[in-house]
Amino acid sequence: MTVLMLMLACLDANQCDEGTIRSGDSCIDYVADEPVASDALPVTAGLSWQWQITEVVDTSYDVDVYDVDLFDLTEGVRDTILGEGRILICYFSAGSYEPWTADAGAFPDEVIGRRLDGWPDERWLDHTDPRVRDIMESRLDQAVERGCHGVEPDNVTAFSNNTGFGINATEQLDYNRFLADAAHTRGLSVALKNDVGQIPELVDWFDFTVNEECADYDECDTLRPFLDADKAALNAEYVDDWADAQDKADAVCGSEPGLSTIIKTWDLGPELLACP
Repeated sequence: MTVLMLMLACLDANQCDEGTIRSGDSCIDYVADEPVASDALPVTAGLSWQWQITEVVDTSYDVDVYDVDLFDLTEGVRDTILGEGRILICYFSAGSYEPWTADAGAFPDEVIGRRLDGWPDERWLDHTDPRVRDIMESRLDQAVERGCHGVEPDNVTAFSNNTGFGINATEQLDYNRFLADAAHTRGLSVALKNDVGQIPELVDWFDFTVNEECADYDECDTLRPFLDADKAALNAEYVDDWADAQDKADAVCGSEPGLSTIIKTWDLGPELLACP
């Protein structure tokens, strides 16, 4: 058994109780600070959007927001999006280890956990470890350098998954608030990705939300706190076959007033069908 697997076998036993977070080898009480003040570009309710993180980005869509991969963003794509006055959001995974990213070698073995369900090449990260947070801050710095208006940190629901680290809901709140504050410190807007169960505790920290399949999961109403605060709720519903996109739109569009829903395939390529 490798060192990594031995670590995974014992980490779950080190879980802190709810209301506390890990600090070194101890569990300490958690008290949230106030959100960091932000002058980031607002991402308001009702905006149209395109989400593409695979293949060459198609910049021809007449939408308000483009959400693209931070590491794959080229100067040409950036300049086109910004030159047309659109909002540029940059995607990266804040909760999983992806071996193909340029900074993959910066993650110590100790912070790399179990595989994500359905994504065998990705592993959960121990986001209670300061070294993970340092890497995420570097990614936020990259977002600034590359001209992104905001960021979409993915995989921020470790507390409800089998990660190997026993991360609790309080530690997830702490990490998600850390990401939001770190983004705002840099003048970046920041999305809460999914994590619908913690929206009431997090809506004041985040500028908008990106959700996957709220209609299929019958949880679009949970996004209402963002819409009520005039913050965008950007939702994607998936089809296996693009030929089914219009049928999917007919079934899900209008599920929640103010929601910005698009139909996509699972690989998040260039295809786009937006709800009216």
